[in-house]
Amino acid sequence: MPEGPEIRRAADEVERAITREPVQDIFFAFEHLKPYEDKLRGDRILNVQTRGKGMLIRFACQLNIYSHNQLYGIWYVRKAYDFPQTKRQLRLAIHNSQKSALLYSASDIEVLREDELMQHPFWSQVGPDVLDSAVSVEQVVARLLDPRFHRRGLVSLLLDQKFLCGLGNYLRSEVLFVAGVHPSLRPVDCTPEQITGLAEAAIALARQSYTTGGITNDLARVAQLKQQGLSRGQYRFHVFNRDGQPCWVCQTPIEKDTLGGRRIYYCPVCQSKGVSPVFD
Repeated sequence: MPEGPEIRRAADEVERAITREPVQDIFFAFEHLKPYEDKLRGDRILNVQTRGKGMLIRFACQLNIYSHNQLYGIWYVRKAYDFPQTKRQLRLAIHNSQKSALLYSASDIEVLREDELMQHPFWSQVGPDVLDSAVSVEQVVARLLDPRFHRRGLVSLLLDQKFLCGLGNYLRSEVLFVAGVHPSLRPVDCTPEQITGLAEAAIALARQSYTTGGITNDLARVAQLKQQGLSRGQYRFHVFNRDGQPCWVCQTPIEKDTLGGRRIYYCPVCQSKGVSPVFD
């Protein structure tokens, strides 16, 4: 499932493609959205925003297309009316004379007025977006210490978009590792250093993943591993999807467990300590 960094990168690509000139044509697969095709055809798109895994395409007429890729949704940006060869179902297509932005397989698509955004069950209720440059470490620390959250297990809390939006399963494992926090803990169980480490890692790793296209491992280490001939799949992560392989820091085999209904990876040595093994 794509996480916040992947959705923001998709939004960047969609925005570059469809904000340059008016919409020439638009297609909705869902019948209840068909009436909006005529309303949006010929209008201009102002920008494409994201909050975590939700995307909002904002039109000059003050209507907005909200979408959430969920597990299987995927955006393609192509030359105008150049549809890919795929068995996926086309759900939304936005065309101008040069480009087409095509959303396949997603089922969560809505057209919303500005006032409806304030009541939307996802858009209006998500927590601070870790990719938002205005979100600070201090804000995330405050949320970790908030009575609403501090007794919840971190394995579920870090996936809760109402706590922080933009984190998902691979970032959850990576954040816990960089902060030196065992997956079984709650914020209330953590030392002040670990709380700060969690906040720093949640922001830093999400933003690094966005800029690097999904790499969360230490970038100096990545450069060394590339020189050694390792593939992207081998050097991309600290711990995620590396069960049985040696920890980059202490050489202990990475362990895999299922917590909060999702797979999680951790180092039993580095994550039993109270300080980060990666960021001092």
